[in-house]
Amino acid sequence: MVNPAKLFKLTIAWNQFVQNHPKFPLFMKAVENTGIEAGTIIDITITTPEGKNLSTNIKVTSSDKELLKELSDLLLKSNKKEG
Repeated sequence: MVNPAKLFKLTIAWNQFVQNHPKFPLFMKAVENTGIEAGTIIDITITTPEGKNLSTNIKVTSSDKELLKELSDLLLKSNKKEG
C-alpha cells in the first residue's frame, strides 16, 4: 500500500524538480506520445561535476511497459494538477 504522506512529499519534490528543469516534462510527454514498446532501448548517462561518466542501458521488455506507463502517468498527471 502507498503511504499517502510519502506520496505527498514525492509530489512536492516532483513539482520543485519541474520548476528547476521545465524541459524534462516536455521530454517525458514526447516519449509518452511516441510510446515505449518492447525492444526499445533506454540509455542513461550521468556526468559528475568532475567529468566522470556513468552509463547504462536497458532493453524494455513487455513486462517493463506497465511500470513505465504507471510512472509516466504518475509524474505527468501530478504536474498537470499543479499547472
